[in-house]
Amino acid sequence: MSSHGGSNMQAILDAVSDGRLNAWPAVLISNNSTSTAMERARTFGMPAYHYSSVTHPEPEILDLQILETLKRHEIDYLMLVGYMKRLGPATLDAYAGRIINIHPSLLPKHGGHGMYGRHVHEAVLRSGERQTGVTIHLVDGEYDTGAIISQCTVPVEDNDTVDSLSARVLKREHEFLVETLIRIANQAITIG
Repeated sequence: MSSHGGSNMQAILDAVSDGRLNAWPAVLISNNSTSTAMERARTFGMPAYHYSSVTHPEPEILDLQILETLKRHEIDYLMLVGYMKRLGPATLDAYAGRIINIHPSLLPKHGGHGMYGRHVHEAVLRSGERQTGVTIHLVDGEYDTGAIISQCTVPVEDNDTVDSLSARVLKREHEFLVETLIRIANQAITIG
C-alpha cells in the first residue's frame, strides 16, 4: 500500500525482478489515484486499485473493500510503503502480525501521528542527534508503535539539511527494506 511516489515499492519490485527477493508482489492499493506508485505497479504488471474517502466515503466500507481486495488477491503479508492513512479495524485484525511498515527514524524516536517525510528529518536535525536511521516494524492500531522487526543507523552529518539527510536516509531505506524482506523470506526473521 502506497500513497505517493512508491520508491520503496520500486526497490521491492526490482529485488523481485532480479531474483534477490523470493516473493511476489500481487496487488497495490493506493489512496491516491494519481500516485506514481500506481504507475510503477502497472509497469510491473501488478493490479493497482485506488480506494479512498473519495471512492468509499464511509470508513467502515473502505476498510472492508481493502480487506476484500487483499483476500481476493490471496495476500499473505501487507507492506505499507509510504501509505499515509490509518488502516481500519477489519484489515488490522485480519492481518495482525503480518502488516509491515517502514519509518525513516530509529523508533520510538520521531514517530507518531504527523511524523513522516520531512517532518521526521526536521525533528532529527532540531534534536541535534548524531545518528538517525530506518525502522521496519509491525503495524498495530496506533502510529509507529508496533513491534520493531529491524533497524539500521544512518549518520547525521555536520552540514546536513533536511534535503541532504532525507536523501541519505531514503537511499538506505531502499537497501535495508530489501535486506530485511530477504531475511523474512529466508525465515531468518520470523513474523506473523
